Amino acid sequence: MTPLQKLVGLAVLILALMAGASGVTWQVQDWRMGKKIAEQAGLHKVDMAAISNAASAQARAEQEKRLTLEQQLADQDQQHTRELSDAQHNQAALRDRLATADVRLSVLLDATDTGSDCSVPPTTGAVGVVHAARRAQLDPAHAQRIIAITDDGDNAITALRACQVYVRAISR
Repeated sequence: MTPLQKLVGLAVLILALMAGASGVTWQVQDWRMGKKIAEQAGLHKVDMAAISNAASAQARAEQEKRLTLEQQLADQDQQHTRELSDAQHNQAALRDRLATADVRLSVLLDATDTGSDCSVPPTTGAVGVVHAARRAQLDPAHAQRIIAITDDGDNAITALRACQVYVRAISR
């Protein structure tokens, strides 16, 4: 073996060792990066789990709010229905009493009105219990119409109250 061959052999050996060393370096670098990537993936899983838990907690809270509101609205609807039913029952009883002449509807007359041609006596008789100013009884048919008008007004007021309660509940 000539010195040149020894030198070439030594160079080849050095190159082979360097190539092997760089491969090992890459292997070690790959292991380190793999470890970092695995740690980041673990942290990412933890973060995603926390976000998921927070989102589900928020969804549960919103659902509880919605269920509470629905229960309140159902209770208010039942109360509104009860009020409406009671008012209709009372008005029907009043109409029945007017129809049977059990109750009479009367109006106060203006005692200072000299232009009216009403011949109602200024004092009450012994059969009356009204101790007020002059009064005139209305015809039962007119009284029924007046009661129907007040019935519509009462129903409108009850419905308006229910709408106001609904809007207050929704706007909270």
